[in-house]
Parts: sequence; C-alpha cells; structure tokens
Amino acid sequence: MSSCSVENQNPNKSSPLNFSNLWLKNEKVLDHVVYATLRRFSLSNKHPPSLPPHLDDVTVASSPPQPPTNSNKILAFDFPQIVVSDDFTPLLSDEILLHILSKHPEISQRNSNCLVSKRWLNLQGRLVKSLRVLDWDFLISGRMFFRFPNLTHIDLLHGTVVSNSSTPNLIGHELGSFHISPDDFLCDDHCLLPVDEVDFGLKVLASMYPNLRRLVVVNCSEIGLLSVAEDCPTMQELVLHRCNDHLLCGIAAFTNLQILKLIGVIDGFYKSLVSDRGLTILAQGCKRLVKLELRGCEGGYEGIKAIGECCQMLEELTICDHRMEEGWLSALSYYENLKSLKLVSCKGIDQNPELYEQLGFCQMLERLHLEKCQLRDKQSVRALFLLCQAVVEVVFKNCWGLNNAMFLNANLCRRVKSMSIEGCSRVTTQGLENVVLSWKELESLEVISCKNIKDDEVTPKLSALFSHLKDFKWCPGNNTSFLLSTRLSLSDMGKRGGKFFKKFQI
Repeated sequence: MSSCSVENQNPNKSSPLNFSNLWLKNEKVLDHVVYATLRRFSLSNKHPPSLPPHLDDVTVASSPPQPPTNSNKILAFDFPQIVVSDDFTPLLSDEILLHILSKHPEISQRNSNCLVSKRWLNLQGRLVKSLRVLDWDFLISGRMFFRFPNLTHIDLLHGTVVSNSSTPNLIGHELGSFHISPDDFLCDDHCLLPVDEVDFGLKVLASMYPNLRRLVVVNCSEIGLLSVAEDCPTMQELVLHRCNDHLLCGIAAFTNLQILKLIGVIDGFYKSLVSDRGLTILAQGCKRLVKLELRGCEGGYEGIKAIGECCQMLEELTICDHRMEEGWLSALSYYENLKSLKLVSCKGIDQNPELYEQLGFCQMLERLHLEKCQLRDKQSVRALFLLCQAVVEVVFKNCWGLNNAMFLNANLCRRVKSMSIEGCSRVTTQGLENVVLSWKELESLEVISCKNIKDDEVTPKLSALFSHLKDFKWCPGNNTSFLLSTRLSLSDMGKRGGKFFKKFQI
C-alpha cells in the first residue's frame, strides 16, 4: 500500500488541510483580524509588530483550526479574543470635551457625568458657575478652588451660619432655611461666624476668583468688602446681610456694581442699623446701580433723596419691612428713571401728611407692586398713588386693610393697562367695578382669592369689560359659573350650552 501524504494528493483539488488557502479565501475574516490588530496598537500608541515575509499581512491564529466536516458550510475559526475599547474620549482634548459636556441641556445629567471618571469629575467642576457654600471649611481649606475653579456666583450665607447646639432646629425664612438652636436667639453673634473669619474668607475667595460677579455674604466688615472690590473688578451683584453704616463705607470701591441688596434687620435672627448716613455713602459710591433693595433699613427723607439724585440709572427699587422716618415717601419724586417700585411686608407706608402738597410724582414709573403690606392709613395710600399716577401695571397681593375706600385711590392712576389683585378679602365686587371701569386702557385683569368679590354681583357693564380684555383670569374663590356663562353668552359658543349653565347656577 502506498502511503498517503499531502504532497501525493492532486494539486487541482482543494485540500481541507491547506490552511493558507483557507485564510486567503476568507477575506472578511482576514480584514477583521488585521483591522482589530492595527486598532489595538494605535490606541496603545505602539507600533505593530513586523510580520514574517511569507505571511504578507496575514495573522495566523495561535491554535490551528479544525478542518470542516462539510465544505459547503461556513468555516469557523477559533480566533484569539481581542479586547477593543469603545471609549474614544481619551483621544479628545479637555477643551473639546468641555464644549461637548456644556451642550447637554439637562442639569441632572450633567451631575451624573461626574461619576464617569476623575477626569470627567474635574471637567464638570470647571463648568459650574454658581455655588452655595454650606461648609465654611470647604472654602478655607482650598478644596473649593480645586473642585470649582471657574465660579462667578457664590452664596456664603448658609456657610456662615453656625449653631452651638448638638440638636439644632431648622428655621425657615424667605431668604433660606437655617439650622439654629433656640439659645442662639439670645444673642445674634452666637449663630454667625466672627467678623475676622468672614473677612479672611473673603480675602481668600477674592484672590482665587477674580471674575466673581455675584456674592452673598453676612457679618463682614468694610475691610473684607475692600479686598473683594480690589481683586474682583467685574463684580455686578452684591447681597449684604446684617448690613450697617460702617460696612457701607467700603461699598464705594465697587465701581461696576449694578444690583445691590441690603438687609439690616431680620426679626428673630439678627439686627443692625442702616440710617441716612449709610444710604448717603451708598448713593455717592454706587452711581451705576440699576436695582436696589432695602430690607429693614431705618433711613429717611435725606437718605432716599440722596439715592435718587446720585443713582440716576436706578430702574427698580424694592423696600421691605422698612423702619423709615416719616416723610420719606416724598423723596421718591427725585427718581427720574425709576420704572418699578415694590413694597413688601411694610407695616405702614408713611405717617407724615405735611409734605404731601409738594409730593410730585415719578414720571417714568411703570409698575407698582404691593405685597403683604398694611394699608390702613387712607392718606398715606392716597399719597402713594399720587406719586405713582403714571404706572401702567398695578399688583395687590395679600395686603391687609385694603378695603373699597383704600382701593378707590387707584383711580388716580389713569394709564393702567394691567391689574392683579390676590388675597384681598375686604375688596368687594362694587369696589372692583368702581376702579376698573375708570381705566380706559385696561387690557389685563387677574382676580384671585378675594372672597367678597362674587359672581352673582357682576353687573353687565363689568361683564362687558371682561369680554374685551386680552388677558383675563378670574378665580375669586367661589363659584365661577356665572361669569363663564356671561362670557359665553356674548359669542355663538354660549348658545349651545345655555341650559347647562342656568342649571348649574341653581
């Protein structure tokens, strides 16, 4: 018997043991292996190994494949497992990856990006612009600067509040929530960091964030403010809690300040004094102010007048819970470019009627907002509307003492186009009609939660006025079917449902 060997077989007939022919015929498998190998070495920044000349770019598997049992079937080879990473972000520069991350619209998704890797954590910190500091050590230790290097808006209020009690109480306030123990209210210094520590924190903060634009701070001195003003020339908005006259001596260094909020007193939390002296210093130093809010200030006519004369760019003025002297209201006539006046939580407007004859008015004023104010003095309310007779928008919200007689003074404003009244239970339907019918240019009206304004008291004249308004919201707190049926009766839509509305009224 002749022995059988590979060389003795017919060369024209393909042999299952001819591995080279199998590799060369299966081009797709060959291309996949070559591509994967080159890709692996390109990602690792290594040069691919030189191949033997007789293989010519062909990579042979480490273990020889088994010959197929059937030539018609697809050949399957046991290739070595090649792990190829799908993460291409290491190839991107920090600038490109930052641009990609900044385009994500959802803030929640941006926060979850920090969990991907340390690099993404650092990059995500560079995208954060606003931060509320809850732990003062986070600022002093320097971790804040490495974690968030590009901050422009910083709130230090909650980080400055401390408590000596092991079980503090959560005190809710419209400015925020604070953990304060009951003993801390005996002396307001116990619940705040010392002035020296706050000043030191401001100095460190200003040196690390020269592009700071907004700052909220409590219990600092003029030295701390001066350090911020010197190192942060782009500061535009400043909120000073527990502000006093001495603190305002450093306010003049902020040459580009546009928004300022001064909080002198918060009942039950802290108390400080802002008088005419401090307001005059403010007026002479911050001549580019556009928005100003005074909360718990004890100034008077001279201080308010100085602000109006010096801050000619001022457009919005908010006065909250004022302790001002009598006669301060007449000083508002010096605000030539004032467009918005807002009074919030004021126990009274002005109790001095002597200067009302020379009151004047704000020619550019467009909006008057009264919220949580006690409007019990008819003469002071009349003086307020005389001063604001050029407004086009009036808002009453939860004002105590506002009855029909007080509300009737709004007739002095002849150019009103929008009016909103909410939570004023002493105003009746008749009082509302006497005022809104006198406004010939009225286009928008909102009546919300006023229990003495009733649907069944709406007259045809008042109903006709409602039908011509461009924006109308009626929810006085009782049944609104009468008004709805009245409005629909003026159009063809109301004819089909007339019986339903009559039945619903009963």
